[in-house]
Amino acid sequence: MPSSVLSSVHFYPVKSMAGCAPGEAAVEPWGLAGDRRWMVVDPEHRMITQRQEPRLALAAAEPLPGGGVRLTAPGAEPLEVAVPAPADGPGGTVVAEIFRDKVEAVPAGEAAEAWLTAFLGTGARLLHMDDPARRRPIDPDYARPGETVSFADGYPLLVTTTASLRELNSLIARGDRADEGPLPMDRFRPNVVVDGTAPWAEDEWRRVRVGEVTFRAVKPCARCVVTTTDQRTAERGKEPLRTLARHHRIDGKAVFGRNLIPEHTGTVRVGDPVEILD
Repeated sequence: MPSSVLSSVHFYPVKSMAGCAPGEAAVEPWGLAGDRRWMVVDPEHRMITQRQEPRLALAAAEPLPGGGVRLTAPGAEPLEVAVPAPADGPGGTVVAEIFRDKVEAVPAGEAAEAWLTAFLGTGARLLHMDDPARRRPIDPDYARPGETVSFADGYPLLVTTTASLRELNSLIARGDRADEGPLPMDRFRPNVVVDGTAPWAEDEWRRVRVGEVTFRAVKPCARCVVTTTDQRTAERGKEPLRTLARHHRIDGKAVFGRNLIPEHTGTVRVGDPVEILD
């Protein structure tokens, strides 16, 4: 098998908005630094993602010094949002719902609420996770005591491989929705992308070292309707869920990529060697 390397790094300051692809990123216990520390919610503080509002794909969040974000979207004036402090935030913390979890978070304020509501055409607020070390435990079936996660779907990082994407696109090309392919990697919103593996090799990983950081590879990533959303137009199709459901299922679920939990902190860099430890 050819040697494997880290080919790209990605983080998403606001959950479900477009992200960033730096040359390197710090790995914190709950994920890449700055990844999904902000989340859009409805007026009842239930999460809003591309599942409910595919237009979120058209909005982007650029990180600012100090942890704030600069929001941009078609037809909207850019908005800079500073990190709110619980002491002076409107109402302090609120309880947000993200899947089955209830998580304390801090509202970003009226300006962000007005910006999101105007862009989405429905009531929306922006929340910030102020203390990821204690706000949201990872599923104890896969985590060690004390391990936490940001507003990511469930785990600190997601790894995908270029070989698996090539194989998936080959399968799509031979199917009845060939016109929807080939798909880019951004459909899967990974944190780290690895080059130089066999297709689907990541399904069997248990521990992996990326540069100076070691991760537990705990669970394949079951995919949802977000993967069918074109990240540049917000339009939806049938792929890749149709092809994954036919050709790549684990435990009855269509999967692509694998969830990672860091064993320690450090920095990952594009070009880092990737070593499968177990």
